Amino acid sequence: MVTDRNKKRSPPYVSYRSFLTLLEELQRGIPGRIDRSYWGDKFSGSTGTQLMSALRFLNLIDANAVPTVLLKELVGARGTIRSDTLKKISHESFTFLGNASFESEKATYSQLEEVFNDLYQVDRDVARKCIKFFTELAGDARIPLSPFITKKSKSSKPTSVVEKVPKKNGTRTTQNVPIPQHMELIPRSQTWKELLLSKFPSFDPTWPTDVQIKWFEAFDELLKRGFISTNDGHS
Repeated sequence: MVTDRNKKRSPPYVSYRSFLTLLEELQRGIPGRIDRSYWGDKFSGSTGTQLMSALRFLNLIDANAVPTVLLKELVGARGTIRSDTLKKISHESFTFLGNASFESEKATYSQLEEVFNDLYQVDRDVARKCIKFFTELAGDARIPLSPFITKKSKSSKPTSVVEKVPKKNGTRTTQNVPIPQHMELIPRSQTWKELLLSKFPSFDPTWPTDVQIKWFEAFDELLKRGFISTNDGHS
C-alpha cells in the first residue's frame, strides 16, 4: 500500500481549465496574497475555494495564501521550462509518483483510484474529479501515464442532473421541460426559485468534507443557472 506523510491533505478536484485560467490571470501580475478580494470577481465562490485548496496542495501558496517562489516560477515559465516546472510540482505534491509500488506507465485506472483512496480518503465521486485534474496536469508536465489511465480518464464524464432547456421556436410547448431529479412537479402557485429555495438545505459547517464539497458544487450550479442569487441566504 502506498503511504504519504501528507495523507490528510485533499488533492485538487477543481477543473484543470479553471486552474489554467487562474495562471493566465496571474501573468498580468501576482498579488502579495491570493485571497477572495483578488479572485472574487473572476471565479464563483465554490470554484475560488477549490482553487485555493489546489494551490495549497501544490505548494504554490503558503498557509497565509502568500504566493511561493514555485508559483512565481510557474507563472513566468514558457515552453519546456513550464513543463519541467509542472513536473517538479507534480512529483513534490503527488508523492506516490516516486513510490516504487506505483508504476505510472503500467498502472490501471483502478490502481490509481486505490492510490487516491488510500492516501486521501476521498469518496468515489470526488476521487474521479481529483484523478481528472491529476491526469491533465500530468499531460502538461509530460509525465508518462499508461493508456489504461488516460483512456478511462478521458471517457469519464459526470452525469448531467438537469437536461438543457430546448431553444424557443416561437411555439409554446410543455415537452422536454427539465425537471430536477427527486423533485415533484411544480405547483402553479410556486416559481422555480421558491421551490428550489425550499428544497435546498442551508450550509452546515459540521458536515463531512465530502458533503460540504457537494453542497458547494450544487450551489454553484444553481447560481450559474440563475435559479438562486447570493442574496438568498443559503451561503
